Amino acid sequence: SLTLRHDAIRPIFKVQEALMEGFRRAAQKLGCTEVFVPTISASSTEGGAEVFRFPYYEHEAFLIQSPQLYKQIMVGVFERVYVVSHAYRAEPSVTTRHLTESIQLDLEIGFIDGLNDLLDAMEGMYKSMIFYAQDTCKQELKILGVAPSVIPDTIPRLTLREAQKIICNRTGIDHTNELDLYSEDEKALGAWAKEKHGSDLVTVTHFPTKKRAFYSMPDPKNPEYSLSYDLLYKGVEIASGAQRISDHKELVEAIEKRGLDPQHFDMYLQAFTYGLPPHGGFSFGLERTTMKLLNLANVREASLFPRDMERVDKRLSSGS
Repeated sequence: SLTLRHDAIRPIFKVQEALMEGFRRAAQKLGCTEVFVPTISASSTEGGAEVFRFPYYEHEAFLIQSPQLYKQIMVGVFERVYVVSHAYRAEPSVTTRHLTESIQLDLEIGFIDGLNDLLDAMEGMYKSMIFYAQDTCKQELKILGVAPSVIPDTIPRLTLREAQKIICNRTGIDHTNELDLYSEDEKALGAWAKEKHGSDLVTVTHFPTKKRAFYSMPDPKNPEYSLSYDLLYKGVEIASGAQRISDHKELVEAIEKRGLDPQHFDMYLQAFTYGLPPHGGFSFGLERTTMKLLNLANVREASLFPRDMERVDKRLSSGS
């Protein structure tokens, strides 16, 4: 804890505070209402193995992997909402990019016309966050030796398959049939965006439907792919989102296709019974954004009290 008092450490978290404030200001400018959601849930948000489950009195409960289900419910109340929440993932390994507990900045928008509305909102909000931090933390950025990010008016957008072809041409490594980008793919694509478009940011869309969460809407033109997207910043994914399935019947079918039980999502599905508008959203990782803005080597440097499979206040492996 004494390390946090160091002159080279304090500025990191002043910048992080500014990123959070930039997010809130941008969300409010979009007409969003901030809502507060629980981090204990009756069901896992996305299924899969990376979930913390625990006894809850005489029942089982989960720590949320994201506030996704709650913010969709709240679209039916306020139409446009944002959430600042802790999220938990039982990451199976220790990497420089992952934490088991992180802070997510989430936004969900109703009454959209389509995918481009969401991409415009995501890219615009991220620009606002970065610019606000750079404008209000000039002294901190000077201490940390960080130059302003390069962000053009128009951020390049590619489908996953287009991105994979570019990566293959640059690196000679063919991942054109993979379901997602590997970390080295993200780095190569980030370098391409900087060279060809003068941009630290690049958006990748249309990931395979089976790779994304059940609530992601399949592309009506090609249901094998979803209306989903990731935002990469300096060669690392820092945001993810999608247009959502808004039809109750389609959503139940999507849940069942993943081998999940719709009864575990009763409260969530009830909102769709009464109707939700076309909607979608995205989520930014605060620590990862801080790491990339400040060119830190490890996401733990962007967390005051980092959590991973080897650490809860103290290192679990050494007991010290």
